[in-house]
Amino acid sequence: MGLISLLFSNPLAFIALAALLLYSVIAHEIAHGWVAYFFGDTTAKYSGRLSLNPLSHLDPIGAIALLVVGFGWAKPVPVNYYNLRNFRLGLFCVSLAGALTNIFIATVALFLLQLQVINPYSILSSVLVLLARINIMLGAFNLIPIPPLDGSKMLMAVLPQEQQEIFLRFESLGFIILIILLFTGILDPVIIFVQNLILSFIGIFLR
Repeated sequence: MGLISLLFSNPLAFIALAALLLYSVIAHEIAHGWVAYFFGDTTAKYSGRLSLNPLSHLDPIGAIALLVVGFGWAKPVPVNYYNLRNFRLGLFCVSLAGALTNIFIATVALFLLQLQVINPYSILSSVLVLLARINIMLGAFNLIPIPPLDGSKMLMAVLPQEQQEIFLRFESLGFIILIILLFTGILDPVIIFVQNLILSFIGIFLR
């Protein structure tokens, strides 16, 4: 989903959407840090990564990708999982926090649209639609259980010890596998399926 065309057709909408999307990926990372802090790990806090200051979180390449193609990332928040109280529960919750944050942002955007007080042809309406769509996509993508995505750590949290060790052997290949699956389109049906699950989940709260 390219956003550059929006820059030329409607600069104001582009600026508003750019700010909201950048804070969406930043909020994703901050959520990891805060939940880790709740479970006893202070790494993110003492690294200055619980701040809302965007300069602490922005990854230049991720930010450019977000604005150009509508999909990007912020700098990963450092987490020492071995500091977590209740390792399995902590690992699962910390990993889930980012995607849940994106789902929450999408829910708020869709809720505002559902109020029907916003002109459906206005700039604000267009911005909210794109904000919801991209956050749902970010949430769905991160829930896929392939390293280094958050879903892989959620899977690790529930696997028995023996399966964890087998999974860890392939972790270093995860990024390569992910790129191949993305470029061949094999992951597309999975991402669409997870997006539909997220939409159904959001629908429960917006009835």
